[in-house]
Amino acid sequence: MERKILMTAVVLLAIGGILQAQDSELHGSVDFTFQTEYIWRGFDVYDDRSAIQPSIDLDLFGTGLGASIMGHRANPSGEEMKERWDYTLYYQNMLMPEETYALMYRLGWVYYNFPELSQADADLQEIHAVLSLPKMLPAGVVPSYVLVKLWPNSSRSWVVPPSSPGTASGWAHIFMLDYPLTVGGIMPETPEQIINLHMEAVYNDGVGPGGQDVDHDWSNIVFGASTGFDLSEELVLTPGIYHQLSMDDSVNEENETWATLSLMYKF
Repeated sequence: MERKILMTAVVLLAIGGILQAQDSELHGSVDFTFQTEYIWRGFDVYDDRSAIQPSIDLDLFGTGLGASIMGHRANPSGEEMKERWDYTLYYQNMLMPEETYALMYRLGWVYYNFPELSQADADLQEIHAVLSLPKMLPAGVVPSYVLVKLWPNSSRSWVVPPSSPGTASGWAHIFMLDYPLTVGGIMPETPEQIINLHMEAVYNDGVGPGGQDVDHDWSNIVFGASTGFDLSEELVLTPGIYHQLSMDDSVNEENETWATLSLMYKF
């Protein structure tokens, strides 16, 4: 029932945004990211192997409605069966933008497709709500909360009990803090540089996306930093580094440290 309500809200808000849109242009970005490891909500997806992550994100004519496609693929051989493509439809906007308690929100639906496992009915679906308070805390600290509901696309899926020891159906709660730290310019032509500091804590309510038998517990905390270098008005190079404290062995038995390098073209 909850996911039907959220999906209906996404559709209604998107329709409202389209009806209010003026002569806006289509905007978006194309991104290619290299990762030394791919960590997803605490899970080490490719077992310490590096990965690539191509994506495209479209802002649909200033309506608040957006769509994106993102791929995840390990670079070394041996993990081909875990290749995943995420297809997302979302609506985002802000309530009371002039107030201290201004609320940014995003409602989204995601289809997770595993092309090499299509015959095994491994695909998943997700709905999520992201809430952020950009003006509430001093010094530019932005708190956010993400509510996630994940479930198998098919009742025949091998990630549905009794086919697997755990279940891919359930909830996750993610609490985040972001802070844009301004420092002196790193490049000669840049007087100042913004380093984006990020922290998130994940409570996994027993959801194993691969059919893992996962505890209902706090699974991990992630600390990260990234910064963007403008190569041109449209092209941005962004390196990042992240460290995860893994707290629940049913999700990940090891702490993880990884780096990313992203090249984004904005249009």
